[in-house]
Amino acid sequence: MKTDTADPAEGRIAIIGAGHVGATAAYALMLRALFLEIVLIDSNRALAEAEAADIADANALARPSRIWAGDYTEAASASMALITAGGATHGGQTRLSVAAQSAAIVSDCVGSLMDAGFRGVIVVSANPVDLMTRVALHRSGLPPAQVIGTGTLLDTSRLKQSLSAALNVSPASIDALVLGEHGDSEVAVFSAVRVGGQTLEQFCAGSRALDQTSIARQVRDAGYDIVKGKGYTSWGVATAIVRICEAVVRNERAVLPVSTLLSGQYGLSDLCLSLPCVVGAGGIERILTPDLEPDEAVALAASGKLLMTAFAAISEVASAT
Repeated sequence: MKTDTADPAEGRIAIIGAGHVGATAAYALMLRALFLEIVLIDSNRALAEAEAADIADANALARPSRIWAGDYTEAASASMALITAGGATHGGQTRLSVAAQSAAIVSDCVGSLMDAGFRGVIVVSANPVDLMTRVALHRSGLPPAQVIGTGTLLDTSRLKQSLSAALNVSPASIDALVLGEHGDSEVAVFSAVRVGGQTLEQFCAGSRALDQTSIARQVRDAGYDIVKGKGYTSWGVATAIVRICEAVVRNERAVLPVSTLLSGQYGLSDLCLSLPCVVGAGGIERILTPDLEPDEAVALAASGKLLMTAFAAISEVASAT
């Protein structure tokens, strides 16, 4: 977060949680040369030190930056902080199943971060990310714009990949959105898909119609399939994290589907879920509300209701100070 006074540590990011996602994000951030300094913080100090040393070994062959295992006092002067620490899912567990465990961890981490004096932009990727974004926002006391959940940015990337395979078009040439929860109630907005400015119906005219239900299911279950095969996800979500950091550091004002606090959009308030947002130096600058088909609007409302119910179930933990 930019300030009026010069910050000697400008260009520093603190990564809280040195597990699979945190370490992979640190490595990806180093390769992108977004920050001059990357500090890893973990309750398992030996793990943070080992991951920092391993990434530093690669650093000499990549982009120069300082990477080390530190503590919250060193995170205080960072411009951004990434929260990856939280409960881990196993096997077929849903993200919501670890909500209470993650809420306690995220609340503690954010509390320590703020007590140290941090006032920058927080990016949350701990699962279930929409609930943890709300926990981090409450615990930090920061303006909502400065607390961003990775949300459905990864799901949107997965939708583009699936559509790319089905349409035989580069995913970079496809505009698509997944909104709502990063989880089982997410909403693949097929009405918003554009290929060269054409709708799906126009692009597919004369050919077999896409099985949208199958594609949506494939996108929704992608994370579970990866966890089943290797035990965790890391590369995709780390890349989503880097993309958000880029938008902030470079003041891109890029439109990204990320999790943020709603204040009446689509009739939803006081909960965090993903809508397309303009992301720049100050965090979330604007929340967009694209036109939805009636069935998509109903599905988004159901996603919001599910998240409200889930947050109420962990409200005691989330409200801890």
